[in-house]
Amino acid sequence: MDEKTMVNDVLASVKASLTAYQTAIAEAENIQLRQTFQQIRNGDESFQYELFKIAENKGYYTPAAQATVTEIQNVKNELE
Repeated sequence: MDEKTMVNDVLASVKASLTAYQTAIAEAENIQLRQTFQQIRNGDESFQYELFKIAENKGYYTPAAQATVTEIQNVKNELE
């Protein structure tokens, strides 16, 4: 397995973990458990961003094109 594949695999795994943590946070009744999940999630978000920047700099990952002002406004209108 080459480095690009490994980096993209880790990025996908971290994204899935972030979704799972968010669900656990929303459902946690115990405040200490909730805060623990939030701390882990925050660490994973930082790790994901650092790895993303490395992948982007190496050309392993190309983010989607930035949305236009019109596209952003359309989404806002749909959510209101």
